[in-house]
Amino acid sequence: MKSKVLPVLSTAALAGLLLSGCGSSNSSNVPEASSAASGSPSAQAASESAAPALEKELIIAGNGATVQALFEDEIFAKFNEKYPDVKLTYMSGVATEIVAKAKASQASPQFDVAFIEAGEQENGRQEGLWEPITEADVPNMTKVLPQMQVKENSGVTIDFTPMGISYNAKLVKEKNLPIPASWNDLAKPEMKGNLTMTDVTSNFGRSATIMLSYANGGSESNMDPGFEKLATIAGYLPTFSTSAAQLQQNLQDESAVYTAWTMARSIVQKEAGLDLEFVVPAEGANMVPTVASLVKNSKHPTAAKAFIDFLLTDEVQTLFATKLYYNPATNVTLPEETAKLLEFDTSKIVNFDYNVISESMPAWLDRFNKEIATKVGK
Repeated sequence: MKSKVLPVLSTAALAGLLLSGCGSSNSSNVPEASSAASGSPSAQAASESAAPALEKELIIAGNGATVQALFEDEIFAKFNEKYPDVKLTYMSGVATEIVAKAKASQASPQFDVAFIEAGEQENGRQEGLWEPITEADVPNMTKVLPQMQVKENSGVTIDFTPMGISYNAKLVKEKNLPIPASWNDLAKPEMKGNLTMTDVTSNFGRSATIMLSYANGGSESNMDPGFEKLATIAGYLPTFSTSAAQLQQNLQDESAVYTAWTMARSIVQKEAGLDLEFVVPAEGANMVPTVASLVKNSKHPTAAKAFIDFLLTDEVQTLFATKLYYNPATNVTLPEETAKLLEFDTSKIVNFDYNVISESMPAWLDRFNKEIATKVGK
């Protein structure tokens, strides 16, 4: 069975579909600003002498697993080729934990840069955790598509991937199970014993619940339909998974056939040998942008800005696409095979209102604990 990846729309069409923090890749290059004067040796020397010196250390917080491995094994080394005196440290954690740590240590932050999903980044913005970033700070911001700008320039989108449903094609065939086409398929009786999902504290479970609302006439502003479906789904689960790592393990040991997560993670597992297919359901799906944010009161702000700028270079944007299967945030030209693999139907994008989500999360979590968690395994 072939992967259900659909044609990508034009950048112009995408611009009308996405809110701040979301976007799509394009196969064309964005022209880089240049001039004869700026390229001359004397101008370059003057520019370098005027540039502030980077601090000797930089601490970064972001997702673990394959993301952490790419940063530590390749991106750090490439950055140190340019800035050899900067010691780089990676702190891994889920986005909610990273925001909580940033909030708890505002006077003396534990890390300088956070790479987290847009929803959690918006929570942090509302808490005043991030320092605004300008093009003077990060010149490569000019390469990021305009529709991918982050609210109040509180961060910079570095990549993105769509949400959807992944399923093990081999097990679906062996067990004569349905191929998912709708978010409502997650509530079918055949899912019992074959589904793994995270709860609403995770972006995966939260996005799926919001899309279940959309699939049944609701939205993030009217979550009753989503919670009603989630109550049914809870009865099919032995427990809600607490992390992406658990979802991954359940798929790898074949204790689960289906899950709701991102296209990027699905492709990574398929490349690792799992017979996974990814579907953008008929009702659509949201984007999951990764946003780089400079922590307010950072101890190493100059190095942090240089690092964020470095992530927007063609070289690193291509690494995100070819190694992690995240769509780049810039118009970098990707290898043809990768570009084709990352195509999807952007007409199905559903734009979440992150402000509503951020404000509603306490109530959603309370409702989940009272109405959903109690139905697990029943």
